[in-house]
Amino acid sequence: MKQLINHYLLITCGSFIQGMAMSLFLFPHSIPSGGSAGIAVLLNYWFGVPLSIALWAVNFSLLVAAIYWLGNASTIGTMYAITMTSVSVQLFELNIFVHQAPILIDILLGSATLGIGVGMLLRQQVSNGGMGVLALIVTKYRNVAPGKPLLLLNGFIFILTGSIIQWIIVLEAIFVQFISTKLINIVYNWRFPRIYFPVLSIRKKKS
Repeated sequence: MKQLINHYLLITCGSFIQGMAMSLFLFPHSIPSGGSAGIAVLLNYWFGVPLSIALWAVNFSLLVAAIYWLGNASTIGTMYAITMTSVSVQLFELNIFVHQAPILIDILLGSATLGIGVGMLLRQQVSNGGMGVLALIVTKYRNVAPGKPLLLLNGFIFILTGSIIQWIIVLEAIFVQFISTKLINIVYNWRFPRIYFPVLSIRKKKS
């Protein structure tokens, strides 16, 4: 039970960090954080669908298609992560979190926080949703770090988004992916060192 609680606490933390990166740093500049976020940006641009709802719908749809390969435990965790990410996006859209910063600063901060959040989720064998589902499948069956397939899968969505909104978005999104995937691989492959405590023994003083 304790292990399960820790598992979902880490998923919650990773989801909120991912949502913060999207809503606070990337979405205000229409920069997609990934394939599913790119589709969400397009739905918002075309139909005015709220980003949080569009993001959840896209992620959930892609997840349903991958249930067979992920298994029940990973699927439930991914559904939870998708929902908590959408909640986080909605939370950070509140006016109290509005900030003004140069786009380069937002891109750097968004890339770093996104990489940390997604890396935390993938360490728990849970996808961040969208193209992350497919990247997790590749990781599971090909035994490779998830950063590379995630970057390749998201590339197509970036080109589509850039061709419809602005081409500069493609360059910005690729830069975000380049930085974030580096951090994803670092967090995913991180091995926490074991800490050994010396055994203290108390000897009785001879009389």
